[in-house]
Amino acid sequence: MKIKTLLTALMATGLAASAAAADTKIEFWTFSMKPKFTPFFESVARNYEAANPGVKIEWIDFPWDVIQTKLVTRIVAGTPPALVNLNVPWADEYARDELLTPIDALLGTSKASYIPSTLEDLRFKGKTYGFPMYSNVAVIAYNQAIFKDAGLTRGPHSFDEQLAFARQIAARTGKAGIAPALSKIDGLFMWQGLAVIKDGKAVFNSAQHVALVQKLAATYKAGGLLKESLFAEDNFPAVVDAYKGGRLGMLLAPPTALKRILNDAKDIYAITSVAPAPLGPTGIADGGWLIHFAIPKGVDAKLLPAVGKFALYLTGDASQLAFAKQASVFPTTVRAAADPYFLALPANAGAAEKAVEAGARSMAHSHTLYVAGIDDYDELRRSLVKAVEAGVTGKQDVQQALDQAVAIWNKKLSKQRLHE
Repeated sequence: MKIKTLLTALMATGLAASAAAADTKIEFWTFSMKPKFTPFFESVARNYEAANPGVKIEWIDFPWDVIQTKLVTRIVAGTPPALVNLNVPWADEYARDELLTPIDALLGTSKASYIPSTLEDLRFKGKTYGFPMYSNVAVIAYNQAIFKDAGLTRGPHSFDEQLAFARQIAARTGKAGIAPALSKIDGLFMWQGLAVIKDGKAVFNSAQHVALVQKLAATYKAGGLLKESLFAEDNFPAVVDAYKGGRLGMLLAPPTALKRILNDAKDIYAITSVAPAPLGPTGIADGGWLIHFAIPKGVDAKLLPAVGKFALYLTGDASQLAFAKQASVFPTTVRAAADPYFLALPANAGAAEKAVEAGARSMAHSHTLYVAGIDDYDELRRSLVKAVEAGVTGKQDVQQALDQAVAIWNKKLSKQRLHE
């Protein structure tokens, strides 16, 4: 979404209005939480109102693909909500366009209660723009029968081992070993410590980038990569189906996926074990995706202390722990993340419980990986994915394919710089 374009259009229609008068009403927005989490958010509002007489909490939920338009409209009209659910890429874009309010002064000593990496995700140009609420990380679920047939006894400890194991599985069992989401190759590059853009120019055609794609190509040629939907925008449904069908050795997924396997394929679940996803040379856990509450621009300054107090309650230890248990995600406060619910394995723990424990131990290393500050980024990313697909599938030399994509990117990026 181009926020600047939407802002210009809304201003042209005369929607700008004076800011609403300060009062004790606190309106907060979430996306795609109804109806499953209605009892949770309604109870949060009721409990807070009971403990804070004179404060009225109003909760509104929008579909995820509507909330941005609603938010910009209300900001331009001068009537923004006090708090709004955002992901990190959205927050980065809003912060760059000066549509969010920094919260450093409101955090105060509560800053220490959050896992440091979660606040780092929300720090842009030295200022913090959100109260972390929940995140996720990936784990590796693996089929023990396939591993045994392939001569493997443990989960992989690095990305190189993931690919090596996948090739070994293919060679000894004829089945695919792993199914990376190559439509998100930019995140894979960054996870491996390889920049996508540097000093305003695309740089993903270096020798190191080429070597990584060549490893993928070698694994693809050996049959180690699941070919179904390998380059699709969302290959996850196909990957889960392949794992449930016993056609895939390893599943890289959030812990919630293990419950789907338990429900849909009990025979596969029974022979599934779990390992933490490797951190990679960056020390970052794979699969991080942080959701938080931000304060939009235009919230009355007199209301900010009350908003900050409620935000700290909404994202505090008790609230986060209760929500994380219901949603099967991970909390972002230190105490909640260390709760025995996540870290203590029962004696009869199955793959689902092991996945939660493995993911919880990775949470301190969770970061949201994305490329910031680029207009029409999805269009550029698609050209990168096409280049990687050509290289991985052997249709084109890897270096040549990446060189061509870099040229496309830099032509676009140079035009963007000219118009800034």
